[in-house]
Amino acid sequence: MRRRSSRIRALLWASLFAFSPTVPGCEGEQATAGTGAGEIAVAVRQYPHDAGAYTQGLLFRDGDLYESTGQLGRSSVRRVNLQTGEVQARTDLPGDRFGEGLALIGDRLIQLSWTSGVGYIYDRATLALQDSFTYTGQGWGLTYDGESLILSDGTSRIRFLDPLTFAVRRTLDVQDGGAPLMEINELEWVDGQILANVYRTDYIVRIDPATGNVLSWIDLGDVYPSSQRPGSADVLNGIAWDEAGRRLFVTGKLWPVLFEVEIRPTS
Repeated sequence: MRRRSSRIRALLWASLFAFSPTVPGCEGEQATAGTGAGEIAVAVRQYPHDAGAYTQGLLFRDGDLYESTGQLGRSSVRRVNLQTGEVQARTDLPGDRFGEGLALIGDRLIQLSWTSGVGYIYDRATLALQDSFTYTGQGWGLTYDGESLILSDGTSRIRFLDPLTFAVRRTLDVQDGGAPLMEINELEWVDGQILANVYRTDYIVRIDPATGNVLSWIDLGDVYPSSQRPGSADVLNGIAWDEAGRRLFVTGKLWPVLFEVEIRPTS
C-alpha cells in the first residue's frame, strides 16, 4: 500500500533538493522540490470527513462531493454530503483492487486503480458500474480538462488520454527548475492549470499543461498542522474545485476533516 514514511513539511524555496525516503510500492521514485514561486493555503472553512476514507481522488460538481478511496479490501467510489460528511452512495471495488484517481466526464465517473492496470466507469447518478478499461503502468491521479483525461502514475510524466478510447494522445514531462518532479499524485484541473499533490508532502504544485513547468508551490502545512492530526491520519491528498462557487477543497488520507482553502501569495 502507498503509505507515508514521514511527513515532510519544509521545502526550501531558494534551492533545489530531493526527498530521501523511499516509498514501498513506488519503485524507489522520490519527490523533488525547487525554486518556483511560493503561495500559501489558508483554511477558511472546515467540514467533517470520514476518517476511514483513504482518499485517493476528490472532485466537486453541482453541490455534490465525489471521492475515490484506496487500500485493498476498502476501496470505493462515493458521493458525499459536503456539509455533513455523510456518504450518500457508495460502490466498492473488488477486494484485490486499490482505488486511485477520479474524474468526471458528463454523467460518467472514471476511476483508476493503482497497480492493476484497470479503470472503472460508473454512472454518476447511481454509482452503478457501467464498464471498465485498461491502461499501462500505475494509476495515481486523474482529472479532466474538457478534452482529455490527465493521468499521473507516480513518475514525472503525465499522460493525456482520449476520454472515449483511453488511448494516449500525448505525454508531458513535469519539471521544476529543469529537474523532473517525481511522485505527482492527485490531480485537479483549475482555470487552465493542473493542480497536483506531491506525495508525502504538504504541498500542491501548479503545472503548466503546455510546457510541464511547475509555476508555483502552494504550502498547505498550516491548514492542518501535523501536531493537530490524529495518529491515524496519513498524508495530504485530495483536491476538489467548485468551479461555479470558486471554492477549493482539500483533505488527506484518513483525515477526519476536509477544508475549504484560499490561496494567497507568500509575503
